[in-house]
Amino acid sequence: MDEAGFTEWVEGVERQLLRSAYLLTGDLHRAEDLVQEALVKVALRWRRLRDGNPTAYARTILVRDNISAWRRRWREVTVAEVFVEGGASSDPETELVVRRALARLTPAQRAVVVLRHFDDLTERETAEILGVSIGTVKSQNAAALARLRTGAPELLDLIGGAR
Repeated sequence: MDEAGFTEWVEGVERQLLRSAYLLTGDLHRAEDLVQEALVKVALRWRRLRDGNPTAYARTILVRDNISAWRRRWREVTVAEVFVEGGASSDPETELVVRRALARLTPAQRAVVVLRHFDDLTERETAEILGVSIGTVKSQNAAALARLRTGAPELLDLIGGAR
């Protein structure tokens, strides 16, 4: 394994992956576990991934592992009442708005919103990471934004409305 290349890649994306995982889970400890598991999986496949897009692969792992865990529990993911430095915002009020709003979404909707609006991925990139069609991304995004419009209009101001 190219340890130097892997280490350099991890240093460049670890915070970004942790932020995404935290927004997906709403729980710092689960987010850290998801990131750690994703990094291990990337490390095991580093030879094949290093020339491609290991970050997209890691995001895919984050999203799928989070949804799998949620399905096992068969209940809505709760949001921890803990402020995370490097989370959605450095402003505690904004952080609270984001966490509460994302907690209102289903895991699939949350994944689409995080990838599209917080990670600023295209519909195609989001669809590839989630393993769904572009149409599914569009419909999940529309459903999530509709839910946020009624339940958390303050979040739409933060993410720039209906993209």
